[in-house]
Amino acid sequence: MRFLKSLKYALRGIVYSINTERNMRFHTVAAFYTLLFSPFFHLGRLGYAVLFLTIGSVVSAEMVNTVVETQCDLVSTTFSSGIRGVKDLAAGGVLVRAFCAVGVALCLFAKPAYIAAGWRWLTDRPWLLALLAVSAVLSAVYVSIGPPGIRDRLHALFCRHR
Repeated sequence: MRFLKSLKYALRGIVYSINTERNMRFHTVAAFYTLLFSPFFHLGRLGYAVLFLTIGSVVSAEMVNTVVETQCDLVSTTFSSGIRGVKDLAAGGVLVRAFCAVGVALCLFAKPAYIAAGWRWLTDRPWLLALLAVSAVLSAVYVSIGPPGIRDRLHALFCRHR
């Protein structure tokens, strides 16, 4: 029973992070598209292991950064160079992880023949290309305003009081 409670709290933390942090939403979208297109590259088990570890490290670093920033904001509501330094260090850690993730992506996905084959596969199916374009727009909206913002805007749009 304790494990289930811990799992509930952890999932609640993930949802909180997605709802409140734009960078977290960006990372989830990047992970989604990376995993969506990964079958074109025939990664194998080791490639997927590296990919999952990379995604997990970036997402968890972003969550730790959120914790650090939130705690710093609770400690001091006024400017402090010490607090700024702590926040900068946490953000720098995420940036290092993100750069490493780009390096991993280059190692796994910089295969021109596979990229060309994937592009041909998509262009042979224009409806999929259109679906990809729509999903890119929806992803941009998701990243920029987040689930609560989307919910609030849809509610305002469709539930107007007359």
